[in-house]
Formats: sequence, C-alpha cells, structure tokens
Amino acid sequence: MDRILSLDGTPIAYLRQGDGATVVLVGGALSTAATEGPLAVLLARRFTVVTYDRRGRGASGGGPGGPYAPEREIEDLAAVIGAADGPVAVFGMSSGGALALEAQAAGVPMEVLAVFEPPYTPGEEGLRYKARCTAELRERLTAGDRGGAVELFLARTGVPPETVARMRRAPLWAGLEALAPTLEYDDALLGDGAPPLERFGAVTARTLIVSGGFSAGQVRETALALALAIPDARHRTLSGQTRELSPQVLAPVLTDFFARRGLVHQA
Repeated sequence: MDRILSLDGTPIAYLRQGDGATVVLVGGALSTAATEGPLAVLLARRFTVVTYDRRGRGASGGGPGGPYAPEREIEDLAAVIGAADGPVAVFGMSSGGALALEAQAAGVPMEVLAVFEPPYTPGEEGLRYKARCTAELRERLTAGDRGGAVELFLARTGVPPETVARMRRAPLWAGLEALAPTLEYDDALLGDGAPPLERFGAVTARTLIVSGGFSAGQVRETALALALAIPDARHRTLSGQTRELSPQVLAPVLTDFFARRGLVHQA
C-alpha cells in the first residue's frame, strides 16, 4: 500500500487498482481497505479504484490514545482525493457515507458522490437511542472491553446474538477487536444521530443515495430525506438488499451512475 500524509501529519495508507477515472471507496465501521476489496475489483474493470484504511485502522496512523475529531477524517479523505489525477467520484458505505457527505459539504472536491444508508437515527426515540449507545460504547471502551464494544455495535446493526456468539469463536474476531476503538470515530461522525439536512444542503456534487429494499422503513425514509435535502441528488432502492449489501448488485449501479454523470473511462 502507498501512504500519504494527512494535514495533521497522520499517515494514511491506500491502495490503487484498475485504470480510468478515479473512484474512492470510503468504508464504514469496522472496515479497512481490504473490506472494500470485492467491490473494488468489480469497479476496477472500468475505473481506477482507490481503497484506504481510515484513520486508526490497518496500516494508517491515528490509533487509540491520539486526539480525534471528525474534521481530521475529512482531512484524511481530502488527502486521498488530492493524490488522484482528474475528476474523482466517491462511494461511502454506511458511516463512510456520512463521512463522504460531511467532506463534500465542507468543500472537499468530488465530481460525483454515492452513499449507501448513512446510519442516522432521526426522531426523538432515535436520538435517545443514539445517546444510550454512545454512553455504553464509551463505557466499554474505557474499561478496555473491546469485545463488548464490538458486540454492542453488531447488536445495534441487527446481528442476532447467536451469530455474534459464532463470530466470537471465528478467526475474524481478533481483527474486529483491533478495530473496536475506531467505533468511537464513527459514532462521533454521526453527531446526535439526526441527519444534518441543512448542512448537507451545501453538497454540490451530483449525488446518489442508495438504500436496500429489505432495509427498515426508517432507513429508507432517512435516505429519501437526504436526497431531498441535497440539491442535485436522487434516491435509488436496490430490491432484495439489506445492510449486507452484495457487491455484485451494487457495482453495476455505481458504474452506470458514475458514467452517466460524467465520470468516464479514460483508456
């Protein structure tokens, strides 16, 4: 992996593959550049695809114990985009979508932007739920209970307890625990849980908000609200999809949107 320095000097590791105009993939919670690999391979048939380890993950710096603010992750993404040649498209998955939206609203240049289900929790009940989760997450991480923090996140995203129990016995669990401190980063990106619709009114990139047809009604409603708040945005539902989004389903949708919106192959 190559590395680039963010504005505060933190090294950010990234991987480039394919050929053509650049698409940057921004992973969600508990993900690394490798997590985005299957989607990257599919998109690399048409584009130069950049995946990167977000701050505190994998080969990037900025791990536990260092200062954190959402602005630092915006600067990280800006550095990755700045290393690209020509126009850039960005796809953000879940909380990575929230990061991408925040970055574009703050002026980070993107020609085209697509996001999948930024995990906001609007409404009074949603805000109370987010506050409880934030408090419990901090409590577990402060106590050094990384496994408990991962369990909390998985439960929040709807993973059944029996599945979590199986995951705990699997080799992947150690990797998830290593990433657990960055759950606070994703939590901070979401603020109080309400989608900042007024702030996202500053997004100027041509934007696609994607949600799954089998996702909860509130998730789809949030996606629609985001599409209405962003000046040049549209919403698309992917039939049969949930949070466990299939790269094979998503890749042609992104390829079509990016190509139709002006990000063309430069062979």
